[in-house]
Amino acid sequence: MKKIFSSILLSMLLVQTHNLYAHAVITDYSLKITPIYANKPDQVELSFNSKIELGLSQVFLVRKGDKHELLEVTNGKKQGQIIIHIPALETGDYALRFKVFAADGHLTEDIIRFKVSQ
Repeated sequence: MKKIFSSILLSMLLVQTHNLYAHAVITDYSLKITPIYANKPDQVELSFNSKIELGLSQVFLVRKGDKHELLEVTNGKKQGQIIIHIPALETGDYALRFKVFAADGHLTEDIIRFKVSQ
């Protein structure tokens, strides 16, 4: 009987531990297939595996010289999708650095590098 109780208790702890460490994981982003062209404002879509709390999240454009610019971000049409509004950029190398909070309160930070071409 003790073994059964111990096994059930261990199983419950493992299931709960799995749920406690959930993070927003990026599942797709539009830069994979749609490039950003020079001198034209654009947008980038990021899709996550969970809902994102935009009020607690930030996305920065990183320019040459490690200059950070806070970008406007809105909700996409699907749950877990955000739209990042990109200003007109010159040709060159850039990055998007994001800090997003999942609906469960966990912070996810990452960076996506991209090139702007003619």
